[in-house]
Amino acid sequence: MSAQSSDAAAPAAMAAAQASSKSWVSDLILLAAIWGSSFLFMRIGTVEFGALPTAGVRVAIAAAFLLPIVWLRGLLPVLRKNWKRIFFIGLLNSGIPFACFAFALLSISTGLSAILNATVPMFGALVAWVWLKDKPNASRLLGLLIGFAGVALLAWDKATFKPDASGVAPGWAVLACLLACLCYGISASYTKRFLSGLPPLVTAAGSQIGATLGLALPALWLWPARMPGGAAWLALLAVGVLCTGLAYIVFFRLIANAGPQRALSVTFLVPVFAVLYGVLFLGESVTPWMLLCAGVIVCGTALSTGLLRLGRGNK
Repeated sequence: MSAQSSDAAAPAAMAAAQASSKSWVSDLILLAAIWGSSFLFMRIGTVEFGALPTAGVRVAIAAAFLLPIVWLRGLLPVLRKNWKRIFFIGLLNSGIPFACFAFALLSISTGLSAILNATVPMFGALVAWVWLKDKPNASRLLGLLIGFAGVALLAWDKATFKPDASGVAPGWAVLACLLACLCYGISASYTKRFLSGLPPLVTAAGSQIGATLGLALPALWLWPARMPGGAAWLALLAVGVLCTGLAYIVFFRLIANAGPQRALSVTFLVPVFAVLYGVLFLGESVTPWMLLCAGVIVCGTALSTGLLRLGRGNK
């Protein structure tokens, strides 16, 4: 190749790289906006459906949305071959966490639950350390300590276990959110150990089927005596199709274009949108204490996952 042709190709390559960068940044913001709205939709749905029916309907809608895509792409044989582990991860990664967050949203704000959800990467790092022996360096260990300190400070204001007007004690709601985040952390390590190499779409669809099967009986048992209204049904349709089905597709595209580490940073943006939606549509308030604790949690999570490093020697 001549020098002239190389010079001509350089601007084209630079333009392509810039376009790719803009593409994954757009996907990052889009995904944060979608997942941030899931707390709003679940709050609307769970008031009329209850926690377990809300989670059950959500995963059922997501499964109905994703399964035809798997079939059209000829991936059903892969799903049948690995269904046991995929269904199990669905209960751990979707069924239990969605039920926990639906329960929590009966008592605490969407913004607070979203801030607690930002600890997922931190729990993932902790579980990987204990289970996969992925020992964190000093910087990441400091991040774990800072992150959990932020959670403790944030939860201190909600430490009461006396039921409020909703019938749910805020303390239990906070613990439910943290249990959900722990489940997400365990799921990440389980997926890395047992489901690596499977098409992400298969894991996504199969996990929603597994969660649906796991939640079906409890959801039917606790189904509300009074049929929920149209707004509640539309909210669960939105959280099932938009925040679960379509969000998975955007998330996997983000991983492919930007890498898993950059994709992980979406958890830092989700609370921004969740708080905004809560203020605009639910009239929720945001206190300076919540914002301060959110900053501590984000810094701790960034350190614990390696997105932020202290010193040149930490890798």
